[in-house]
Parts: sequence; C-alpha cells; structure tokens
Amino acid sequence: MKNFTPNYVSLFALVSLFLIGCSKDEYHPDNSIYEEIPIEAIPLEGITINGELDVPTYYYDNQGPHKHKSQNLTAKDVGFTETFESGSKGTYAAGSVSLSPSGDWYLDDALLGSLTNDRKFGSKSVRIRNTGMLTMSFNMDNGASSILVRHAAYGSNGSSDWRLVSSYDDGVTWYFVGDTITTNSTTLNTVTFEVNDTQSVRYGIYKISGGSNRINIDNIEIDINTSGGGDSPSMDSNLTFGNPSDAASSPNNYFLSKPDFSLSYNNSNGTANWVSWHLSEAWTGTTSRCNCFKSDTTLPNTFFRATTSDYTNSGFDRGHLCPSADRNGNEDSNENTYYMTNIAPQAPDNNRRSWANLESYLRSLTLDGNEVHIISGVVGTGGTGSNGAANTISNGKINVPDSFWKVALILPNGTNDIQRVTTSTRVIAVLVPNDQDINTDWTQFKTTVDNIESLTGYDLFENISDTIESVLESTVDTEPSV
Repeated sequence: MKNFTPNYVSLFALVSLFLIGCSKDEYHPDNSIYEEIPIEAIPLEGITINGELDVPTYYYDNQGPHKHKSQNLTAKDVGFTETFESGSKGTYAAGSVSLSPSGDWYLDDALLGSLTNDRKFGSKSVRIRNTGMLTMSFNMDNGASSILVRHAAYGSNGSSDWRLVSSYDDGVTWYFVGDTITTNSTTLNTVTFEVNDTQSVRYGIYKISGGSNRINIDNIEIDINTSGGGDSPSMDSNLTFGNPSDAASSPNNYFLSKPDFSLSYNNSNGTANWVSWHLSEAWTGTTSRCNCFKSDTTLPNTFFRATTSDYTNSGFDRGHLCPSADRNGNEDSNENTYYMTNIAPQAPDNNRRSWANLESYLRSLTLDGNEVHIISGVVGTGGTGSNGAANTISNGKINVPDSFWKVALILPNGTNDIQRVTTSTRVIAVLVPNDQDINTDWTQFKTTVDNIESLTGYDLFENISDTIESVLESTVDTEPSV
C-alpha cells in the first residue's frame, strides 16, 4: 500500500470550489491507494434538502466513552464504539490497523499512543500530528445517525484544528462534515455530529492545522437510530448525559464500557462507584434471568476481581445496579448484567422490596411511551444485612455501602435527547439506606440530585445546560408514582 499523502494543491482548489457552490464542502486527499479510480468531484446524491446539500448539525458535550448495543449483528450494521484498545501501531508512517469491534482503519501521520501524555480512556488512543488523518476502511452499510468523537491536546501541546469527513463511494471522494473543531484542552471532551446519513458511508478525521502540535482521538462512537420513527423506542447511548466522575484509568475510578451499560469501578471497594444505562422497550423482552454471576475479566490483572462466592453467607444480596430485567431483550444482554462489576452488597430488604419496586416502576414508564436515562451507585461504608451490621465482606476485600442511590431522567421516546431536556423534564432521585427493615415504599427515599452529588462528588448531568441543570437538580420529584 502506498503512502496516503494529501495533495495540497488539489485539496485547496476543490475546497474553494465547493465552498462557493455547496453548503457542505469537499476535500480530496491524494487517493493513490485507489490508483484505478480517477480523483474527481462526485456530487452527493440522495441527501439534498431544498436543492442544497444538507449540513449535519453537531453539539458539544463532555462525555466519556459510550458503547452501542450489538445484538449479535456486525458493528457496521448497528453501530459501535471504537476504543482503539485492541490494535497496535507505534509509528507515524502511513498504514492500516485492524481493530475490534469495528474493522480496519487507515492512519497517516498518526499512531496508537499509550504514553502518559496521551489523553485516553483505558490504555490507548490515536495520536495525530501535522495534517495527519484517521479514516475507516469499511462502510456503515445502513448509514449512521450520529458520530461522537473524544478529543484532547497531547501532553502540553498547543491548539489544533480538525474536521470530520465522510465518503459515500468507498473512500474515493471525501466530504467535510460540519464545522472545523478546535482542540485546545488537555482533557478529553466530546463533539457530537448529527449526520443522519441513510446510505452506505464511511467516516474519518482529518487534522487541518496546528503543525507539530498533536491531538488525541479516543472512543469514536458511530450510532444508528434503531427506532422505527421519532416516537418509537430506541437503544441510545448508555452515557448520554456524561461521565459523572470523569472515569478513565485510575484504579478507584476505572472506566468500563459494556454493550448494555457503562460504569466506574473502584478497585479499593471491589464494586462499581456508579453504573449508567439507557432504558426503553427496545432493551426489554421475555428472556429469563440467567442467574449466571461471573467475574469480570476485563478488569486489569492487577485489580481485585470479585466472584459470586465472595458474597456467599455474607448476609447481603448480590445487588444489581443495572437490573437484570432492564436487559432481558436477549440472552447475551441479560448475561451482561451478571458481571460482578455490576454487583454490590445489598441488604435483602433493600434489594427485594424498596429497590425492586423502584426498578419495576421505572420499567413501567417505558410502557407508556417513555425512555429513561439512569445512573445508579453506592456511597459510604457500613450496612446491615441478614447477619447483622458489617463494613466489608470477603475478608475485607469488598466494601459494604451505607446507601444505594439512583437518578432517572424521563423523556418521551424520541431523538436528540440532550436538546429535549427542559426545566419541566421529570427527574427522580432516591437515596436508600442499605439496611434491613426499611420502608418498602421507595418514594419515601426521594431526594434531590444536588444531595447525591454532594455525597458523591459527581456531576450527574454535565451535558445539560447549566440553567436547566440547576433547576432539575435542586427539585424533589413530586409526581405520582403508581
């Protein structure tokens, strides 16, 4: 394969031409790897609006990585989150790398970085310098609804500009998507492009300025709208409203992304700090509970990995944070909720009564045409199980929480959820003591999001505008809960 070096003269000319004539501009790298196909401007078909090419909109947030549900289909059919953890490319020389779950990517003046100065979730991210690029070598056969890209400046490097690009002819012709993105923060932030492509398409990132300043790109999420329409249930990102603790690679704030939920793991406590997931009828079905508790081997080898036997005779239930019944659409989905990283020691009266009643209530809301974004977690030390009070179980390896908490944001089924949140959006927050003989009525434990954030130090709705967030987080839910 030949080097994929941009042809700057033709690039400038073509960009200028399309800036004059179109609302979406086009650029052409030197497609020498496609020697048999002439490099020429090919107009897009099928995505014109009022006679003009549609420019996808985008918005910014500060999210951590997402994970798209697979349901046993290929990534190109249903969407994916590419974390860049599975591949290896240690030089800037142009070349391809095969990644899971997505496929082959082409990197030019770019590599997979794992140094301390590489901004990343997990152990690796893409590092791009000069006018380098990162492009998919495969197509999304059914298009895509949105593209989320995490980006940050490498080390203490200065700012750089880059753009999302798309190709509708197998990489022969490339088009800029949306506006120029400037990366100047050394903390990973997220830009979301609402592309709404319905035809076969592939995407990439092209760094257009900043010279030797380097940028890191991590956790690219390609989402496909799985609903039958705007008011039908869909499977959305499990981290739509943000990464509450900015979880990354710290042992006590370690980010894990599963197909059915995302979480922050605390190695010192042996449980999750929090688990985040999306709930709608698209996620649920009739699959039976597998009751197949299993150790989470995706944790680093040096971490404590709880097993089901660590809870045996402890007096505490193996309490789900993301419930089994929220993920019973198929066997794989249900089994994922039995990873021990989704489990914490929960007093039986808490788990089987008040907590279970709240879980059932939230699922009932989806039957009325709603979707629910949920974050749940634990706080403090010391609870009371069937054997009495305890601070830890498993010889001190697993912390017994003082309380379990949950926050749920409810919206009618639809798209662009962040933009649809208003000061009237319903938010339920509860803080339930991890004890026996507590009230079975979960509504008695309602509180404010502000209170939970004060206890945990998390920012639970960081992607909502501050003016709306301040209202929602200071209010105790008063709507009927029957």
